Amino acid sequence: MQHAHPTRHGRPHLIKQQLAAAVLQGLACMSLASPLLLAASAVQATQQQLDFAIPAGALGNALAQFGETAHLLLSYPAELTEGRTTQGLNGRFEVDNGLATLLAGTDLEALRSTNGGYQIARRQHTDALQLDVLSISGKAPGSTTEGSGSYTTLSSSSSTRLNLTPKETPQSLTVMTRQRLDDQRLTTLSDTMDATPGIIVLRDGLGAESDSFWSRGFEIQNFEIDGVPTVTRMDNYAQSMAQYDRVEVVRGATGLISGMGNPSATINLIRKRPTAEAQASVTGEAGNWDRYGSGFDVSGPLTESGNVRGRVVADYKTGGAWVDRFKQDSQLLYGISEFDLTEETLLTLGFSYLRTDVDSPLRSGLPTRFPNGQRTDLSRSTNASPDWSHNDHEQTSYFTSIEQQLGNGWSGKVEFTHTENKFDEVFTYLNGTLQTDGSGTSLLPVKFAGTPRQDNLDLYLTGPLSLLGREHEIIGGLTLSKYNENVPSYGGWRYDYSGSPAGAIDNLFDYHGNNPKPDFPVTGKSSIDETQYAAYLTGRFHVSDDLSLILGGRLVDWKRDTEDRPYGADASETQSRETGVFIPYTGVVYDLNEVWSLYASYTKIFNPQASWVRDENNKPLDPMEGTGYEVGIKGSHYDGQLNSSLALFKLEQDNLAVWQAEYPGSNVYKSEQDTTSQGMEMQLDGQVLDGWQVGAGYAYTVTTDADDQRINTTLPRHSLKTFSTYRLGGDLDKLTVGGGVNWQSKVGSDLHTFTQGSYAITNLLARYDISKNLSASVNLNNLFDREYYSYAGYYGNYGAPRNLMTSFKYNF
Repeated sequence: MQHAHPTRHGRPHLIKQQLAAAVLQGLACMSLASPLLLAASAVQATQQQLDFAIPAGALGNALAQFGETAHLLLSYPAELTEGRTTQGLNGRFEVDNGLATLLAGTDLEALRSTNGGYQIARRQHTDALQLDVLSISGKAPGSTTEGSGSYTTLSSSSSTRLNLTPKETPQSLTVMTRQRLDDQRLTTLSDTMDATPGIIVLRDGLGAESDSFWSRGFEIQNFEIDGVPTVTRMDNYAQSMAQYDRVEVVRGATGLISGMGNPSATINLIRKRPTAEAQASVTGEAGNWDRYGSGFDVSGPLTESGNVRGRVVADYKTGGAWVDRFKQDSQLLYGISEFDLTEETLLTLGFSYLRTDVDSPLRSGLPTRFPNGQRTDLSRSTNASPDWSHNDHEQTSYFTSIEQQLGNGWSGKVEFTHTENKFDEVFTYLNGTLQTDGSGTSLLPVKFAGTPRQDNLDLYLTGPLSLLGREHEIIGGLTLSKYNENVPSYGGWRYDYSGSPAGAIDNLFDYHGNNPKPDFPVTGKSSIDETQYAAYLTGRFHVSDDLSLILGGRLVDWKRDTEDRPYGADASETQSRETGVFIPYTGVVYDLNEVWSLYASYTKIFNPQASWVRDENNKPLDPMEGTGYEVGIKGSHYDGQLNSSLALFKLEQDNLAVWQAEYPGSNVYKSEQDTTSQGMEMQLDGQVLDGWQVGAGYAYTVTTDADDQRINTTLPRHSLKTFSTYRLGGDLDKLTVGGGVNWQSKVGSDLHTFTQGSYAITNLLARYDISKNLSASVNLNNLFDREYYSYAGYYGNYGAPRNLMTSFKYNF
């Protein structure tokens, strides 16, 4: 996509800046304290973002063009750039970040001079991480993916909290960039994970908070926003991607940064941040099933000097789906402001509000077999939910942070986040056995409501360390988390209604959702109080020019108190404690050359069970524990524009909770010991040729118990996910075409009641730049209308049939 290049003094720039300032200043007046505005000082001109369009070629010519665009003096002897080339610079960058990107792959660095210019010189230590540029806050060159047009990033901190390139990261890493999210119209976290290599999304419902994400044979339970953990009870699956720059997925155990969770993966959502230059965009979309949407994104400086910046994102979507009676509305409002209190101090304030209302959400899927083993072949439009069932959420988050540069490359950050998830849900499950005439089933309803709250305080200190003649990096910090849930009880599952004539479904093949609505009286209250205190310390040590060693550990104290208080009966309490749990981490990276590196990593696993996971005596199960191992090779091609990787992994885990089918309608589990998951993953992301972006990944995983028998056969052994776009040349250079395939192998077992063969889903994209400001796109998903179950078992839920979405985007 080509970018407009507004002139600094021209009227288009003035109009755009006035538009951004008008909206953002209105937000600031409502939510930010005026004393902070007065305290903020002038930002340096070099912190403003500028548009660059510097082609690959001779470094000397590129530096001259950079200096002319940025109105900066760049000093260096001519012989320093002779014979050196650059991959160029395209997009919007701050001066520091732009110069670092332009010089990537060389032995040169840009040093700021006292006269406001820069001096280009040879690096003193080519293997040392420049911590004054590569900050943990995600502002490192290339880490912000918005506007890059790329399917990869130059740096990430989601694995160890150290800001590393993908090649330097000793674990499997996938970054779903802003361009990838836009190209595939990935609007929710579930959609994004569906497109992410190595991740399997099981949807045994639709709009009913029953989506689950799986990696390496285990369910993902680690979620983070800007690196700060958030509990699964916050219903992260519904997160709107409109407020995020990218989603980083680190596969494998990540106890160093999360402290909790099984060895599947960690999903880290990185928020959009304000831009130094004014920008604004408006979007709209329409698709089949009466799906419509609109939104805007306004960002830029709030003061003339640019020392205060803000951003507002709004998004609205409404529409149905391929199932009867289903309807979903969602509204997002996201705001963030940054204040340069001094040249060394950055204050950030922000909030997000997401409301989602779903009518007739499909929960638990549909019967896939009759008692005689014959397939039911229900219509894909069948919805077993009545018209009075619903799933309504209001997710609110407030966050603030302050970052301080301490000198000599050292910096610190403190961040506080408060999150609430107000929900009101009435779900229905199918009870009984479907007969060939459509009879035999009834509705089993349940109601949930409440407002869980979570407070997080995260602080760290990071900087360089000189040891044995080499430069190393250190980061240490504390994470304090408190979760509270105090909710009413509605009597649990309504088996009395399910067994009555009111709950019966006469014919599921022709069901219209018109059963009478039952009452849901409050029968008591329950509460959960959970806290986690953790301290961590990590170092990246450059043993030699080619060998780096990452050593770290996390110390965790965790406790959970649960209480059930039924009316007219005795209350019951359960207390769980884990104190002094130490989680070590070791990673090794060896550079074979400038392109390839070998790596290995090891970590332990610690994961307390969910509060409802109990044995047959109603006692909580012990936490899951284990170890994770990974080895692989990574490649960084074309100065980081294309990244590749191959990983082999093995995970060993004890106390895996397995639900016991002989206790229907209950939460009875047993602890499975000596479980093992092992496999292989391959990935390729980034620009292959000019205008050609590729994202592709393959994963093989098999999970077995102590008797070497497969467990969880609803997960495929093999999966492949690809998507690619290409911008045509010549007279067709305004047209971008793309497409991809999601394929997975057979699921189920011949020993069980249901199997589903391998299948592939093909998706296409076409985007046309009508003008330099306006573009239109068409996404066609499931091109061949493949019928499949997104969750396959005795009950299953159909995946989306062929569907079309058209959209436009206008940039001011």
